[in-house]
Amino acid sequence: MPKILLVEDNEMNRDMLSRRLERRGYSVLTAIDGQQGVDRAAADAPDLILMDMSLPIIDGWAATRRIKSVDATRGIPVIALTAHAMAGDREKAMEAGCDDYDTKPVELERLLRKVEALLALKKPS
Repeated sequence: MPKILLVEDNEMNRDMLSRRLERRGYSVLTAIDGQQGVDRAAADAPDLILMDMSLPIIDGWAATRRIKSVDATRGIPVIALTAHAMAGDREKAMEAGCDDYDTKPVELERLLRKVEALLALKKPS
């Protein structure tokens, strides 16, 4: 069962997305701020991270850069999630080290296609 770390400070979004992912067969870990996301990534070695970009303590951009700067967590795919779909946000996410980008409100089927594609790339051949 693939393990996904959901880093999301909004309780309603976190609970809703966690339940929907679990119903699809994923094990979901959660973090409520960027620092907790960095710490859980290191401690729990998830298969993929869904990273909200607007987070307290450290934002999703900085948290992703930290995760991608450490050998132990560098290979974990990160999908940026943001409600601020402004021009340049996708590029900013990729520059921070994200492997993909999706907008909120989350369209579950679209997000699942991205999750499955990144998990398939991560599997050893």
